[in-house]
Amino acid sequence: MRILHIAAHLGGGIGKAHAAIARELPRDVEQTFLLLEPPIDRRHAHVIVRSGGRVVVERDPAQIRALALQADIVQLEYWGHPLLNQYAQLAFAPGVKTVCWSHVSGLFAPALPTFLAVDRLVLTSDISLPIVPWAIRNRTSVINSGFGFTGMRSHARPPLRKPAIAYLGTVDFKKLHREIFDAVDALDDDMDGDLAPIALWGHINPEVAAWAAAMRHPERIALRGHTLDPLSALAEADIFFYPLRRDHYGTAENALVEAMSMGLVPVVLDNPAETKIVAHGKSGFVAHTIDECVSCLRRLVQTPSLREQMAANAARAAQRKSPAHSADAFVALWAGLVAERSSTQVRQYA
Repeated sequence: MRILHIAAHLGGGIGKAHAAIARELPRDVEQTFLLLEPPIDRRHAHVIVRSGGRVVVERDPAQIRALALQADIVQLEYWGHPLLNQYAQLAFAPGVKTVCWSHVSGLFAPALPTFLAVDRLVLTSDISLPIVPWAIRNRTSVINSGFGFTGMRSHARPPLRKPAIAYLGTVDFKKLHREIFDAVDALDDDMDGDLAPIALWGHINPEVAAWAAAMRHPERIALRGHTLDPLSALAEADIFFYPLRRDHYGTAENALVEAMSMGLVPVVLDNPAETKIVAHGKSGFVAHTIDECVSCLRRLVQTPSLREQMAANAARAAQRKSPAHSADAFVALWAGLVAERSSTQVRQYA
């Protein structure tokens, strides 16, 4: 099967997801990724090429059309980027089946894609199913794009070491809850001796840095910055504090699943995406408010046995989200569409 993926770029979660899936695809799947802008971060593109795929950067309408006509399936990788909206229609070619994989929930801006002419819509979480238009509901499926680190399991931490809390992801109030620093300030003063500074990993927005500096206890936060090695960044942590805005656009939440796969116990707010990933009281804590987050953090810091039990549960839960499972789901979806295409062509010439 020849699959043409069209995406604005291969950065962030989408690049990470496709790099992981590409390693698991059978050899008879030929992937071409047509990018509408050059990749700044080429790590994921390099993995795809090493796995047998092809990556091209192109905006010429004639070239896009030619690549689409050579494919069995055209798959649009959607997260609201205006370039895809601008160029998507060029990929609709006679006899070529189309898929749109939406990497946003659509519950908040950006909305779900409006390419209702596609043969299949694929969501990354079933939290989006209730808002899918009826006209395409029977052509919609769910395939996960957030994966843990393979082969990881919860490991015992030294019992006398101070517990460590970490956050990894978008360190920007576009996604991060503004009251994260209020929560850290609200931790009991007598916990300072029991707690290492909380590490925030990711590109640090200047506004976030200013809020951290204005805390009552700025010494409780360590702004670590962007890392190319999240595995190492999270290796020393015990708790993953991941409070996101109520209206964030995420679905699969790669960083959350990765942290859980390493045995970090998550503390999250009860946003739709997070509640589908974290089982409250089993694989982590799902809080209704920032104040509840403080209580959950306090319990985890002060109760090592609870941390150990939840860490094991978190690791087991995350390992169920594998790129192999998603690769199998896509192969079945694509093969079904190719079969539909073949049967249509037989009827046309019968």
